[in-house]
Amino acid sequence: MSNLKLKTVTKSFGKAEVIHGIDLDIHDGEFIVFVGPSGCGKSTLLRMIAGLEDITSGDLFIGERRMNEVQAAKRGVAMVFQSYALYPHLTVRQNMGFGLKVRKEKPDTIARKVDDAAKTLQLEKLLDRYPRELSGGQRQRVAIGRAIVGDPDVFLFDEPLSNLDAELRVHMRAEIAALHGRLGNTMIYVTHDQIEAMTLADRIVVLRDGLIEQVGTPKELYAHPDNVFVAQFIGSPKMNVCDAGAVAPALEAAGVAVGDADRIGIRPEHLRMVADGGILTGKVILSEYTGGSSLLHLTVEGAGTFLVLAEGQEAPVPGVSIGLSFDPSNLHRFDKDGLTLRQQALVD
Repeated sequence: MSNLKLKTVTKSFGKAEVIHGIDLDIHDGEFIVFVGPSGCGKSTLLRMIAGLEDITSGDLFIGERRMNEVQAAKRGVAMVFQSYALYPHLTVRQNMGFGLKVRKEKPDTIARKVDDAAKTLQLEKLLDRYPRELSGGQRQRVAIGRAIVGDPDVFLFDEPLSNLDAELRVHMRAEIAALHGRLGNTMIYVTHDQIEAMTLADRIVVLRDGLIEQVGTPKELYAHPDNVFVAQFIGSPKMNVCDAGAVAPALEAAGVAVGDADRIGIRPEHLRMVADGGILTGKVILSEYTGGSSLLHLTVEGAGTFLVLAEGQEAPVPGVSIGLSFDPSNLHRFDKDGLTLRQQALVD
């Protein structure tokens, strides 16, 4: 079994505590993504699971075995780093089999496992090349292949795609998702890119300042964020959030309840431009054309800048005032502490 459990796990560097009592259950075969801004502790948490950082307090279990004092090499995990970490003087075949050679596996066993991994990752034709002869995506596949041949219970990925260009990142995302589908191993993936998190994860763990803000499926975090931070971190472009008082008269005049909300939020893709009327009115200050759509920046009186995702080839030009409407069910309400207010009723 490759389920993981973290129980009140903390990490301190000297007097500075950077991980503050993490509790998390990861199920066998799950694809879990740790996501959050730089400095939130996601890579530190991954390195603690890998055994590359000591756990200051708390417990880590993989299966039923407590792993706090177990050496990294004996935890049944394999890690793929942001840098490919390939030996430049070894061929692809030798890089992939190096760990098995160190463990003194038989040569025929090494060859079989390397060939199987190469077939899985479509590296058969590259086995005799050196890293300098490979593209960035190919090098990353070799690094993943090196992890596969060790037959780990758990794969750990630390921002493995951040060194790749945008097109290649999309391609490698699909390859990693397909790999998880074929292997079925538990995978834990660290990224600061919430698009990667949304497209890859069975569940996402959103971290901030060494604490878990929310755990859930991509759809749960998008539709039902627990607080303002998660609401604005998950989704691209980020959610519009403003003081409820600034827009309360307009919303309530349109039959939309503000209730006890201190702040309200609405996603750019849920706002619709209307020719007449509308719940809110904004003036376009910037229009960013992206091909199939445009991202509009509008000033809404008293509420600051709003983003609106306008589909199609045509979009209003700067200086034009437009009406905005939305389905009231898509409005998010937050209290003074930034926590979500649930089940606010609509005004009749």
